[in-house]
Amino acid sequence: MSDMAPEQFPASRPNVFRKTYAWLRGHPEQSTYWFTRIAILRLLGVVYFFGFYSATQQIVALIGEDGLLPVKLYTQNIENRFGTSWFWDMPTLFWWGTSDTFLLSVCWIGVALSIALIAGVANAPIMAALWALYLSLNQIGQLFYGYGWEIQLLETGFLAIWLVPTWKIGLLRKDAPPPIALIWLYRWLIFRIMLGAGLIKLRGDPCWLDLTCLQYHYETQPIPNPLSWALHQMPVWFHTLGILSNHAAELVVPWLVFGPRRLRHLAGIVLVGFQITLIVSGNLSFLNWLTLIPCLACFDDSWFKVLFRRRHRATYQTHIETAAPRSAWFLPSRFHTVCVILLVVLIAYLSIDPIRNLVSPGQAMNRSFGRLHLVNTYGAFGSIGKTRHEIILQGTHDNPKDPNARWLEYEFKCKPGSLDRRPCILGPYHHRLDWQIWFAAMSNINRQPWLVHFIYKMLEGDKDALDLLAHDPFADNPAKFIRAELYEYRFSSNTDEPELWWQRQRVREYMHPVSLDSPELHKFMQQRGWWVKD
Repeated sequence: MSDMAPEQFPASRPNVFRKTYAWLRGHPEQSTYWFTRIAILRLLGVVYFFGFYSATQQIVALIGEDGLLPVKLYTQNIENRFGTSWFWDMPTLFWWGTSDTFLLSVCWIGVALSIALIAGVANAPIMAALWALYLSLNQIGQLFYGYGWEIQLLETGFLAIWLVPTWKIGLLRKDAPPPIALIWLYRWLIFRIMLGAGLIKLRGDPCWLDLTCLQYHYETQPIPNPLSWALHQMPVWFHTLGILSNHAAELVVPWLVFGPRRLRHLAGIVLVGFQITLIVSGNLSFLNWLTLIPCLACFDDSWFKVLFRRRHRATYQTHIETAAPRSAWFLPSRFHTVCVILLVVLIAYLSIDPIRNLVSPGQAMNRSFGRLHLVNTYGAFGSIGKTRHEIILQGTHDNPKDPNARWLEYEFKCKPGSLDRRPCILGPYHHRLDWQIWFAAMSNINRQPWLVHFIYKMLEGDKDALDLLAHDPFADNPAKFIRAELYEYRFSSNTDEPELWWQRQRVREYMHPVSLDSPELHKFMQQRGWWVKD
């Protein structure tokens, strides 16, 4: 066989390869992205809506004028540190005002623009405004905005500025086709998101390699939902299969997003299915909803048109066929074309550090490489907790030293507390206090000053702070003493009492009882410049 001359090889063999590639690639004319753009932008509008709307309900209590981490003190510290360069070191609209009214105004404007985007009203100024408003919130959100999906939303939203018409409104305008370069940039984004998540798992926790992580994850994740309880009860083989599927989705499938058309569609189906699985198995804020957006860039119009009613397909097909230019590599607007070219160059340059991070053995998770968060590195669950600890806040009007003192528990919006309360179904909404107290349970009270401040406000009966809770047992008369207890929580099993979702066991005291009269509490507040009631 090795002695055969090249002309002796069967002529049909190269044809098989060519035909196979041609089938995978599909017809070039099928790859237009009008409805891909609509799907991306409307889902982005949904994510922006929940990001801004949840802020309207929480931001005053969290970082307002009298919030847990007041934004005014934060901006003053930044200004003192950086001097006259403060704006360039932390660009945000809130240098021109930090009042509660201004905070809420920014949030509600964001809500209004998000609704407009969902309705299909979009151009570059609208998308730029949404991005700038959320950037401003993220910059001053401090601890409560320290999550990976915040910078992921900013990167996703920044790309969308260039995906839409420059000035005119209309996502199906024939003179403003979706730039294909932007579709590829979204594919580059989903590639980095998924591969980063896969690599951080392999490097971060041995349980991802010995295939045991999912035996703990459903129980110890930040905010479980009812399906999390059911999944936790599944046999070991189910969890093992789940981890193998996870590795395939995060380490293998992302490479297919750069492949020919049918492979991209296959990658899109797997990635979308994977994100939906994560959405229904836990409450990860809007992370997975947001990650769905660049997944949609794997699909073209031939995929989306099957969603339309049969009688409308001909109309949409006619629009696609008559729209020009078909390729949209070069746009009718010279200004838009130049902007897209410059954007590609910028993203390529800014991708150098994220690529270095991806290939580094010391890979960082969810890190930004610039003040504007334009190109970042991502990852999720690089470490899995094997035990779930919960901080339970309790109050009393009795003497805390009395062993018979009656302690009543405060209930948070969504985090586990009462053993018979069903885990919540939260969707893309984000209860930031519930998430932060989950992290606090892994640390100690000395590293959680915001929690001490929150307890102080509970003793005061502060309405904004108490509105962050689901149940205040002292609604009519604030507790005189409050303490924090640390418990180990476990899902109940099918053989346990059927009315209980959780079982728990006390671990230790997390913070000893304090009252408004406690000198140490006053000292703690004054050291941080927080207001103390006389």
